[in-house]
This record gives sequence, C-alpha cells and structure tokens, in this order.
Amino acid sequence: MSIEIKMPALSPTMEEGTLAKWLVKEGDSVKSGDIMAEIETDKATMEFEAVDEGVIAKIVIPEGTDGVKVGAVIAILAEEGEDASAVSAPSKSDTPEPAAKESEAKPDAADPNKTGSEGKPAERTAEQAEDHGKPAAKGEAPKAGDRVKASPLARRIAADKGVDLSGVTGSGPNGRIVKADVEGAKPGAAAPAVAKSDSALAAAAPAPAAKPAAVPDIPHEATKLSNMRKTIARRLTESKQTVPHIYLTVDIQLDALLKLRGELNASLESRGVKLSVNDMLVKALAAALIAVPKCNVMFTPDQLISFTRADISVAVSTPSGLITPIVVGADGKSLSAISTEVKDLAARAKDNKLKPEEFQGGTASISNMGMFGIKQFEAVINPPQGMIMAIGAGEKRPYIVGGELGVATVMTATGSFDHRAIDGADGAQLMKAFKALVENPLGMLA
Repeated sequence: MSIEIKMPALSPTMEEGTLAKWLVKEGDSVKSGDIMAEIETDKATMEFEAVDEGVIAKIVIPEGTDGVKVGAVIAILAEEGEDASAVSAPSKSDTPEPAAKESEAKPDAADPNKTGSEGKPAERTAEQAEDHGKPAAKGEAPKAGDRVKASPLARRIAADKGVDLSGVTGSGPNGRIVKADVEGAKPGAAAPAVAKSDSALAAAAPAPAAKPAAVPDIPHEATKLSNMRKTIARRLTESKQTVPHIYLTVDIQLDALLKLRGELNASLESRGVKLSVNDMLVKALAAALIAVPKCNVMFTPDQLISFTRADISVAVSTPSGLITPIVVGADGKSLSAISTEVKDLAARAKDNKLKPEEFQGGTASISNMGMFGIKQFEAVINPPQGMIMAIGAGEKRPYIVGGELGVATVMTATGSFDHRAIDGADGAQLMKAFKALVENPLGMLA
C-alpha cells in the first residue's frame, strides 16, 4: 500500500513552508534516515528525512512551491513490491487542512461544530446543519461585538497588513475568515460603525497601514522575499512597536582582555582552539547576567520570568538573513567550550543546518559589528528576551590610564533593555558588571 509523505511541522509555530528543493526524484529508492528535501520555514531552511522505506512513486508538490500547508501531501512512496507507476496523486480534497490551534479548536456554545465531552458532534438544528460548511453570504461581515472567526494564518497576515478583521467577510465554513479573504482586503479596513452609548465610547479605528512604495522607472532587479526575511521584518517591526527600548552605553578598555586572549590562545594552540574577542564577550555577558539577575528576564503580559541560567543568543549574518544560534548555559562553560560551540553553530547557521532548538529561546543576545569598523550602534531587542548587547569596534583612543591621559584600546558597548521588565538602574548595574568583567577578564574565569 502506498504511503503519503506529508509536509512536516519543523518548528512549533510553523503553519506552512516553502518546499525549497527536492533531493530525490521519482523512481528513487529511499530508506529511513535519507534526506529527501530541503524545506524553508519562517526561521531557516531545514532538511527533511525519510521515515519509511520504498520508492518515490510521485512528487506531488514541485520544488520552489510557496505556502505549502503543514499536513499537505507532498509526495507518494510506493512500498516494496508495489508498482510505483500505478500510484496516483491524491485529489486536492483528500489533502487535509492543518489542525487548528488548541485555542481555536474549542468552539463556543453558539458554534454548530461544537463537540461534546466524548468528542461527538453536538446536536444541531436543521438550519445549522444546512448552513454547515457553506461560505458566508456575500457582504456578510461579522456584527459589532461578535467573536471574529479567523484562521491563525489569516490573523497573522491581517496583523502584518494592518487589516481590521471585524470588517472582513469570511468565505470559509460558517463565515470563518481565511487567508484569501485577508489578502484581498484593503489595509486599515475599518469595522462597521457602532452606536455610542452614554457609558462607553466606540473604539478608535486603527490607522491605515502604509501603502507599498511605487517602484521607480530605474533599471533594477527584484528579489522575492524568503520566509526567513519576512519573519525578520515582522519580528523587528513587532519589537520596535511593542517593546519600549531604553539604551545604555559604556566605553570599555580592552587591553587586559586582549593580553589574556593572547596568552590563552598560546596555551590552547595544541588543542586547535583559537579564542576570538567575541567568545570572551559572550562569557562576560553571561557572567554579568548571573551577577545582575534582574536583567536575565523575560516579559509576558501577566508575568515576569526570571532565569537562573544565561543562554546567550549570538547574532550571525547568513545569506538568508540574521539568525541567532544559542550558547546554552554560557555562564557555566569554559572559554574554549564557548569558542568551539560558537564556531560550530555559526558554520551550520550559514549552511541552514541548525535545529529549531538551537536558535529558538535564549535569555539575552549579543550582536558584534566591530569587525566591520562600526564604532557604536543600538540593537533591536529579540522578543521575548529582555535585552541585547551591541558591541562596537575596539580602537586606539585617548584614555585616562592610571590617572593620566594615555592611549588605550577602547570599545563602545550599548545595551538595549525592555523597559517594561528592566528598570534603568538595573540595566546600568548590568553594564557596570559587564565593563568590570571585560576590563578585569580573570574574573570571568573564576
């Protein structure tokens, strides 16, 4: 019997992806563990392994296809002894829709699809049964005060485009708003007007989203945005719009750290380890977060999460965009272990070989643009983390050394803090601790 190979969920938030490349073709034999395809998620491009053995009878989704739903059939595998040429692709109606999120899988009391405690459909009236599965009548938008029914993907697209879902007519079952409805809606579409009562004011309509800029009549090349680039744009916009940033900057003398780095590298040469300045700064940030735990936090709408371990996300630039692989428990690791781990993570990040757990999470981030000669910059917080450290270039500057004016190697570091979770005084304590560890680097080895 043939086996349907379905689009996998390669991350907890994945709802759809791009089938970037097939690594097998029809007629190829595969066994469990063979790499079959490369799939681009909203985070990275990842390899998809075969689970069963057989022959690729039919490739249903061609490579390069965008928006392939999780659970959609992408290929058919013929089992041993089965005639692969006789296998046909499933009809579109046979391909299941991705399961709704738990929060949306529980209809309210008025929903005709509600299920009882034993998972059986609740009784429905004849009118409800007749309407079930039919799209809403044209022009029938949700009434004011009604719960808006929309798929998770439709809600996300609406948020990106600035579309008010209460003014959108759903074409899905029972008037549910789906992707196609939102893509055709005008940004900033306002909800129908509601009458003001004496005790309440109507909510203000959202401001219209900015229209895409017209492309000028100049010779140019247009590049389609990858899922990763779209996610970066969405998350950074979310961060700047919802996270109140506060920036704190210090100048740090690097001479002692550079001297220690040279001595350590000489002793580690036989082991093939070469520490970078950034490896030591990762360790210093981790140690500073443990010393100032009020900055090793995450803000949620109703809780402040305080972490007892420092997992440092290290910003790495890749051809697809910025990604932040994580050094887990950097506060408890040796400099040589951090160096080896960072090099491995960065190399696999550039080859799109990271696993989701290797770049999702982290308690704080570090972004170093000193190698580009950037003297100072302010980094955008990577939510839900509470802070990110921006590192500038180390350069020779006039500096007070031993109470006298001299020349020292100095870098500028700027911490960006989520002011909802971290007070300015606590952020200042972290910057002070970080500066002290870098200027007296033996302290981070204790």
